[in-house]
Amino acid sequence: MKPKELTIRGLILGALITTIFTAANVYLGLKVGLTFASSIPAAVISMAILSAVKDSSILENNIVQTVASAAGTLSAIIFVLPGLVIVGWWTGFPFWQSFLICLSGGVLGVLFTIPLRRALVTNSDLPYPEGVAAAEVLKVGSGTRGETTDDTGESREGLVAVILGSVASGGLAIITSTRVAAAEVTGFFRLGTMASSGYNIAFSLALLGAGHLVGLSVGMAMLVGLIIAWAIAVPVLTLMQPAAAGVALAAHTTTIWRTEVRFIGAGAIAVAAIYTLATLAKPVVGGLISTLAASRAAKVADDRDRDLSPPWIIALTAACLVLAGWLAFSFARSTVLAPSAVTLTLIAVPFVLLGGFLIAAICGYMAGLIGASNSPISGVGILSIVLCASAIIVAVPPTAATRPALVAFALFVTAIVFACATISNDNLQDLKTGQLVGASPMRQQIALIVGVAAGAAVIPFVLNLLAKAYGFAGAANVGVLAPHPLPAPQATLISALAQGVIGGNLDWKMIGIGALVGVGLILLDTTLGAMKKLRIPPLAVGIGIYLPMSATFAVVVGAVISHWYNGRARSAANPQRAERLGTLVASGLIVGESLWGVINAGLIVGFSKDAPIGLVPEDFALAPWLGLIGFVGAIMWLYGWMLRRSETA
Repeated sequence: MKPKELTIRGLILGALITTIFTAANVYLGLKVGLTFASSIPAAVISMAILSAVKDSSILENNIVQTVASAAGTLSAIIFVLPGLVIVGWWTGFPFWQSFLICLSGGVLGVLFTIPLRRALVTNSDLPYPEGVAAAEVLKVGSGTRGETTDDTGESREGLVAVILGSVASGGLAIITSTRVAAAEVTGFFRLGTMASSGYNIAFSLALLGAGHLVGLSVGMAMLVGLIIAWAIAVPVLTLMQPAAAGVALAAHTTTIWRTEVRFIGAGAIAVAAIYTLATLAKPVVGGLISTLAASRAAKVADDRDRDLSPPWIIALTAACLVLAGWLAFSFARSTVLAPSAVTLTLIAVPFVLLGGFLIAAICGYMAGLIGASNSPISGVGILSIVLCASAIIVAVPPTAATRPALVAFALFVTAIVFACATISNDNLQDLKTGQLVGASPMRQQIALIVGVAAGAAVIPFVLNLLAKAYGFAGAANVGVLAPHPLPAPQATLISALAQGVIGGNLDWKMIGIGALVGVGLILLDTTLGAMKKLRIPPLAVGIGIYLPMSATFAVVVGAVISHWYNGRARSAANPQRAERLGTLVASGLIVGESLWGVINAGLIVGFSKDAPIGLVPEDFALAPWLGLIGFVGAIMWLYGWMLRRSETA
C-alpha cells in the first residue's frame, strides 16, 4: 500500500508547529536581525508525535516540515513591515492588510519557484545544505517505524536534544526576567581624555545557538564588525566630537554609535549585498535559461516529478497579482496620493510580478548554494526598496505634502515583494528534501501554501503584541511599556533608505565611508579565499557594525564554541550523529528563549509593567554575576551532555 503523504492531520500539525515557530522567529528577527530555519526541529517534533500513529510515514513527516518551514521564512517579513511603524505611518499592524501582504507575496514565492525546480533541484549539483540535513533527519526518524534500517533511537534522542536546549534557554530567560540574574552587562569608559567606547554583553543562549548554526566564518566576521564599530569608529568619532557640558559619557557614546556608526554599517551592508548578488548573476541567468527549456520539454507522469499544473499556477498567480494591485490601490487611495493611485498601482503590480520573479530566482539559487539561513536576503530587501522608491519618485515627484505617504507606499509595496523573496528563499530547500525522500513536489507545493496562510495569520498578532510591549528602535513607541525597544535592524535600515531616496535626509557621508569599508572588506574576503584561509563574509561584517553589541557578542561566542565542538565531534564514535545533536540543541536554544520573549511580551501588556515577574530591584548587586554563572553553566551542561552522547557508539 502506498504510504500516506498529504493528509489533513499532517497539514494541521504543520500549521500548529508553524504558529509556534513563527512567533519565535518574529521575536528573534526583531531582536537580532536573524531568523532560524525551522525544518529540522519541526521534522523532529513531527516524528515524535506521528510515531504514535501506525500508518504515518516519512512522506507525511516531510509534509509537516514543509508546512512548518514557512515559519523560518515568511517571518522574515519583519525585516520590512515594521518600517511602516518606524516611519510613523502605522501605529500598529492592521490584521487584514498585514495578512494579505504576507499571503499574496508568500504564495507568489511558491508559484515563482515552481518553474525553477527541475533546473535548480532535479538537474543541479547545488549542495542545498539545509535541505539535505532535513532529509537525513527524516530518514533517521523513519527507522523508528521500520521504514529504514536507521538507528531507532536517534529520533527520540533528537527530540530530547531540542527539548533540553529549549528548557535551558527558556529557563535562563525566565530567571533573568525576575531580575535575580542579569540579562546583560553594560559599561562605558574613556580612552584618553576625550575619546570613549563601551560594551554591552547579553547572556543570551538564543544568540549563542544562532552562533552555533551560522559557524565560525560568520562569527569571526561579526567580531570584525564589532572591532570596527567599538574599537575604531566610536573612539575616533567621540574624539572628534567631544561631549557637551553636562552630557553623560554613556549617553554621548551611545548617541555617536546610533546616529553615525550605524550608518557606516548600513553603507557596508549595501555594498556587500550588491556584490554578493552580482557574483550570482551569471549562474542565476544560466539557471533560468535551463529552467525554461526544461519546463517546455518536461511532461512526465511520475508523481515524484510533477508540479502544480500550469492552469493552477496561472490562476493563482493572477489572483495574487489582483490582490497585490488592490492592496496597493487601496493604500494609495486612502492617503494624499489618491489622485495618483492608479499610476502608483500601475507601477506596483509590474514591480511585484517582474521583481518578484527575478528575486525568486536569485533567492532560490542562493539558498541552494549556501543555505536559506545564510542567504543574504537582507541585501535583496535593500535593493528592492531602492528600486521601488526610485521608480515611484520618477512617476510621482515628491512634495513636502506627499513625501511621507510616498515613503510609506514604497515600504508597503516592497513588503509584498519581500514576502515573495522569503518564501522562494526556502521553497527549493524543501523540494530538495522531498526529492531525497521520494516525495511529490506538487503535494509539497500545496503544503507550503498552507504554511504561508498559517504564518500570515499569526504574524500580525505577534507583531502587535511586541509593538505594544517593547516598541521598535526609531519609532515613536507611544504607550510602550518596556524600557528597551526591539532593534528591528533591517526594518530600521530599509526605512532609512526609503526616506533617503524619497526625502534626501540620509547621512550620506557616513554611508559613503561605510561603502568604502565594504569595498575593503570585499577585497579582504577575496584575498583570504584565494589563500584558502577562513573567509570573512563582508555582509556579516556590516551586520556586526550595524547591530548593537548585545545582539552580536553571544553569536560570536556561539560560533567559536561550535567550531570547537565540531572539531571534537569529528573524532567521536559517530561524527554525523554528534554534529546533528549540536544542530538540534542549538535550534532548541533559539526556540526556548524566543518563545519566552513572546510570552513575556504578553505578560508585560497584561500587567502594564516592564518587569511583570521581577522579584528584586533593577540594581540588584549580584545579578550580573548570577547571570554570567547561569550562562556559562548552561553552556557547560549542554555541551557536556552532547559530548557524552557522541562518545557512545
